[in-house]
Amino acid sequence: MPLKPGVAEVAEHIVVLANPTSGRGRGSAAAAAAVARLRELGAEVHAFAGTSVADTRRLAAQAVADRPRALVVVGGDGTLSSVLDEVVDAGIPIALVPAGTGNDLARALGLPYEASAVAGAAELALSGVPRRIDVGVVETDGGARHFLTVAALGFDARVSERTNRLRWPRGRVRYYFALLVELARLHPVLFSIGVDGAPRQHRPGTLVAIGNTASYGGGMPVCPAADPSDGLLQITHVAPLGRAKLIRLFPLLLGGRHVDRSEVTSSTASAIEVVSPGLVVYADGERLGDGAVRISLRPGALTVLVPDTTMTPGRQA
Repeated sequence: MPLKPGVAEVAEHIVVLANPTSGRGRGSAAAAAAVARLRELGAEVHAFAGTSVADTRRLAAQAVADRPRALVVVGGDGTLSSVLDEVVDAGIPIALVPAGTGNDLARALGLPYEASAVAGAAELALSGVPRRIDVGVVETDGGARHFLTVAALGFDARVSERTNRLRWPRGRVRYYFALLVELARLHPVLFSIGVDGAPRQHRPGTLVAIGNTASYGGGMPVCPAADPSDGLLQITHVAPLGRAKLIRLFPLLLGGRHVDRSEVTSSTASAIEVVSPGLVVYADGERLGDGAVRISLRPGALTVLVPDTTMTPGRQA
């Protein structure tokens, strides 16, 4: 079958790598739709589904070794983040078909992320424009881990930690229950922060968010000025707050207006060190480590296929 008009014919194959469990089961259906659309366009597609994180990483390494035209990753931010060790600096363009619960990387890159937009996201493997983006690195005593969106330290990380520990209730209610528990236990975090090699300073606070992209949690722009292609991290520091003030801050966070508050400071850096008793670090929805942490960037280490914003409406890609 010929390729869609306007899409150059190529001999290389495309690999589709899926996390079937992402997005509460959306991953499996999204992968099937992506494969069907690419084959409809005449592409040679090799499809794989990981049965575990380790298996998904193995399949990603295999895909990179086979040198496909593009690697289509079907899943959430955590799915792509889990295979970064295998794909960073590999020179294989990534087409992300968002099928997670947050899809914050897709939001940052202007990718289609609604459930109905799977076909459009998959087509970027053929028609997308390569964009090099930065990849974050979290270093703790447990080793180094990559991330793509926002590293959370403090209150929001503790909410994620408690959510993962709970076995009841199920679904989204579990997150809200964990939020209420952590609000009841709210206390200042004794952060000690060093930026770009400068000596650490004591800066108690409620949370610190370190963003390669603007949002986490499905569109909350905690680091609204973060740009994944500028080689810099945006640091959002929230001063110690009581429960009532923290609750009032949430609506502002949803609109990115929290940075105008006196309790919130924002800055940029290429690297940041944070030390705090009992510190836990979450990014891309996953626990990346605890204890003292150093967060930095690998500029332009990943190539993602994104929509061509120079195309005019009605013109084919």
